[in-house]
Amino acid sequence: MTSATIRAVLFGGGGVTHGADPELETFLMSCLRSVPRIGYIGTASSDDPERLARVVHRFGNLGADVRHLPMRATAAEAANWAGGLDAIYVGGGHTERMLRSWHETGIDAVLCAAARAGVVVSGVSAGAVCWFDQALWDGAGSGYRPLDGLGLFPGSCCPHFTTEPARADAYRRHIAEGKISAGFAIGDGAGLALAANGAASAIVVRPGSGVWRAERTGNGAQLTPLPPA
Repeated sequence: MTSATIRAVLFGGGGVTHGADPELETFLMSCLRSVPRIGYIGTASSDDPERLARVVHRFGNLGADVRHLPMRATAAEAANWAGGLDAIYVGGGHTERMLRSWHETGIDAVLCAAARAGVVVSGVSAGAVCWFDQALWDGAGSGYRPLDGLGLFPGSCCPHFTTEPARADAYRRHIAEGKISAGFAIGDGAGLALAANGAASAIVVRPGSGVWRAERTGNGAQLTPLPPA
């Protein structure tokens, strides 16, 4: 997979906002032009200032110009912010609250338009799964269930697959029972790279992690490891 074909680089957990797995951001940067403009969204964590500082510091040290979209931004402000971006990086946190905010403000349409215009989309946890038709959400502690996403990519996505056994078991069960569509499971310290031609591959930087394609087979769920990017 060549860098020119990359549409998305999505991480299951860890990475810059947690001060871990620095190779994940290095891979993302390798998919972008020199001195790229990266837009950061921290809505899912209520614009946690420590996470924002980590993003600015890490990507800045890698040569990027980081532009933060405040969580109170309007759709018009988001459209202005998105102009000229090379990538959008969405932080993790409360997936449902983030998506609801985007729907209410119209920012969801801005993000999808930017992605369709060629901006690479990226993010971790909530910021990874939000781009799909469905995400496996923890229900804010009330139980794992499907949550409608932005629909930029078909299928479903589950984060933290290697570090949260209850979440992994729920994803397998939902796939097997046909309650969630086929998709991808991403471990912490790993990333899913999606190309414009539909090809999917894995970036794995943490031992024991990985990325899998998840499909329903009969009454069960089959998980197939993705090839390396």
